[in-house]
Amino acid sequence: MNYIKKERLKKLIYPPSKDIFNAFLFTSFDKIKVVIIGQDPYFSNDQAHGLAFSVPRNKNIPPSLKNIYKELNNDFKKNYIFNHGCLENWAKQGVFLLNTILTVESGKPKSHNNIGWEIFTNQVIYYISQYKKSIIFLLWGNDAQKKCNLIDINKHYILKSSHPSPLSASRGFFGCKHFSKTNKILIKCKKTEINWFSI
Repeated sequence: MNYIKKERLKKLIYPPSKDIFNAFLFTSFDKIKVVIIGQDPYFSNDQAHGLAFSVPRNKNIPPSLKNIYKELNNDFKKNYIFNHGCLENWAKQGVFLLNTILTVESGKPKSHNNIGWEIFTNQVIYYISQYKKSIIFLLWGNDAQKKCNLIDINKHYILKSSHPSPLSASRGFFGCKHFSKTNKILIKCKKTEINWFSI
């Protein structure tokens, strides 16, 4: 945090300090049912606000999130029109939207790799695995799937696919049906389904 504080004096860093830990604020530990692991925050135009894949309501929907919405509609055979990209309502329903790196320099993706965030977020994933049960982890892309070794597969559910970015969505994300599969597992575990269209 000291490093980031110094960086903010001379560079534009996303998200703002008040938003860095929004994933934890919107989804308390006892409410977590689903974990979606992202990489680092959006690096332009004030899009990042502390929730993986999410942007504030007044920002354009990024390409990866457009693909998430496309798969969601295809999964449930709907044609829902998503008017914004804010996923706070998912978070409030128990979807923990965790980026593995929580800050980024404007215009420089992965610029805050190896400053310590991974140590922290790896511990978060490990603690969820250790102290929760029957959590559904959605691991989209190679970076997210590298976190498998932190998760007890005998206690939890892991769904894997390619990343939803335009570069890789057609290699397994489209057609993965992770949203309906997640709800089926939640029902099996006697938990409330996620209303994915409530945003």
